[in-house]
Amino acid sequence: MPFFLMSTIRIQTTQNVTLEYEIASVGDRIVASLIDYGLYITWFIAAGLLGYKLRIGMGGFLTILPTTFYMLACEVFFNGQTLGKKALHLRVVRLDGTRAGLGDYLLRWLLRPVEIVMSVGVVALITILTNGRGQRLGDLAAGTTVITLKKRAQHLSPMAAEAALIEGYQPVFAQAAALSDHDVALIRKILFHHSKQQNYLLINEVANKVKAITGIRTDLQDDPFLKTILRDHAHLAAMENQS
Repeated sequence: MPFFLMSTIRIQTTQNVTLEYEIASVGDRIVASLIDYGLYITWFIAAGLLGYKLRIGMGGFLTILPTTFYMLACEVFFNGQTLGKKALHLRVVRLDGTRAGLGDYLLRWLLRPVEIVMSVGVVALITILTNGRGQRLGDLAAGTTVITLKKRAQHLSPMAAEAALIEGYQPVFAQAAALSDHDVALIRKILFHHSKQQNYLLINEVANKVKAITGIRTDLQDDPFLKTILRDHAHLAAMENQS
């Protein structure tokens, strides 16, 4: 995989739904890390100046403690994002399409000193470039990867996207045909804004509304559920037009 090239990863969920994610490029991950380590330096300088101004010695443990747990705490509380990842629109996710959990983040954090700190990132870089899924050792252990939330530059038009879904596609939810074109357009618009603003409450409300209209019952998470509904509706509408 070229250094700055972003590829995609296809994930098959337990409900046989294929999700496609764009793997974060090595370049974006490096820049995100540089932002995070820049925050480390800022903290060290601020702690030193504060200690000097107050004429107190900032203990080494108290100074290092925030930076030691920074990556872990951010990913746990910010849904797979450090401030650097957030700035670059990156996120840690599990390979099965579900959100990463505390254990996943902990494994990534525990292996960070070996593959990033002690080797100056060389081990992590080699692993990411060679495994094909954008995974460093911590990701391999946790079953995670890092994806980009940025929209691709080459967007397909709605009609082209619908046409691309027809060949060989098997609808997951046939009830998607019950939705009107207006409903589908609204779902597509909300998902687009969700990718930028991460409004999970709104996405949950829309998913529940769709389930109420269609009578669908599923354990699929809200975001992939709505994307599957869009694919199914597009395919079913295209098949109806052909008949």
